Amino acid sequence: MILKTGMQRRIQIAGILIVLGLLVELGSLFSPRPSAFITFMFVGGLFLGAGILLYLYSLVVPGRTE
Repeated sequence: MILKTGMQRRIQIAGILIVLGLLVELGSLFSPRPSAFITFMFVGGLFLGAGILLYLYSLVVPGRTE
């Protein structure tokens, strides 16, 4: 699906980042290694945080309409 406006594109990327963060956290829950907690907190949290911040940014900053 091709999106045309900047706001729609940013929201789509934010959704992808959030889903990636949830997948990383889900995958680290099933690992018995101690490094899984670090992966859960930092890698998954980074993806989730970036997705949430990008989503909020796309709501505040108007996108170009072409």
